[in-house]
Amino acid sequence: MQRKLYRSLIVIVVIIMALTSLLGCSAPANTGGGSKTEKIKVGLSFSDFATERWKNEEQLMRKLLEEKGYEVLSQEANHDVKLQNDQVDNMVSQGVKALIIVPEDGDAIVTAVEKAAKAGVKVIAYDRLIKSTSIAAYISFNNVEVGRQQALGVMKALDIDNWDVASKGKARVVKLGGSPTDNNAILFRKGQDEILQKYIDEGKIEIVADQWVDNWDPANALKIMENILTAQKNDIDAVVASNDGTALGALQALKAQKLAGVVPISGQDATADGCNSIVKGELTVTILKDIRDLAPLAVDLADKLIKGEQIEGLKNYTMAELTNDPSKTGEVPCYFLPVSQVTKDNVYDLVVKSGFQKYDDVYRDIPEDQRPPRP
Repeated sequence: MQRKLYRSLIVIVVIIMALTSLLGCSAPANTGGGSKTEKIKVGLSFSDFATERWKNEEQLMRKLLEEKGYEVLSQEANHDVKLQNDQVDNMVSQGVKALIIVPEDGDAIVTAVEKAAKAGVKVIAYDRLIKSTSIAAYISFNNVEVGRQQALGVMKALDIDNWDVASKGKARVVKLGGSPTDNNAILFRKGQDEILQKYIDEGKIEIVADQWVDNWDPANALKIMENILTAQKNDIDAVVASNDGTALGALQALKAQKLAGVVPISGQDATADGCNSIVKGELTVTILKDIRDLAPLAVDLADKLIKGEQIEGLKNYTMAELTNDPSKTGEVPCYFLPVSQVTKDNVYDLVVKSGFQKYDDVYRDIPEDQRPPRP
């Protein structure tokens, strides 16, 4: 009798151990904590939500991460460098295993990021470079090419190759850079100058003003352009601006002087407002950086880093290359997506038909008989 009871107890123990083992293997994005299961946490840190694209990307990344079973912690710093550092520290203290960061300042965020990396957190610099070799990866678009395409679009609109210097004088060009704390603004400028310098050397253009726009703020761009127009007595021929927000701010000043649609001007991000300005004949060119490709890339990368899986497609770049500063040392794994130039001729196909922006947003205030058919 005792032997039978003993054997029965052994069988029960074996069954319990097998069941426990099976339960422990479930939910790869979770960690066990006693009988309760806790989701692995991933943090999202954004410089601001005033820039149109960031909130859209936050919502997309949150959705994709939650679909993979992660708990998402998300913070927005409202352009406050110290606040963003504190938010990153706080998310690390809450146990995030990965952080996807859009830095307000690629230098100022370094201390918080390096503390996070020492704590074992995988940090991904999203679209904007964090100037530390402690980051796990930097993913973005080809930002030098963005600048090239902006300048090319404006120069084409000027028909600069056929510009008659003898009768018109040199084409008078304004450069409006982005926020000086955003490394991307430096890379955009590098690409712009690669195109513009050729025409400067040929004696076809001259740079009559060169300004940077703090925080990428359209209101700042408006004030800067007003001052430039006053100083130049409205005698400008083109503006190379670095994103749609700054371009639209500058366009307010140009409109007041009846120069909107007359003076070619560039933007970037193919925002709804930017594309609407293009179809109205005001903004000349914007650059499409399809965030629908970048956000999923960030999520998949974070997932693989957390799981320790092999990652393909990353290529090491030196900090000197990434910052256009030869004094910088070290390397960072990177992945860069391509970009496309958007003009009045292709905005429907590239932006609307592709679903990047809504038809009604792009063709807002355009009479029905002047709109293309709905896709």
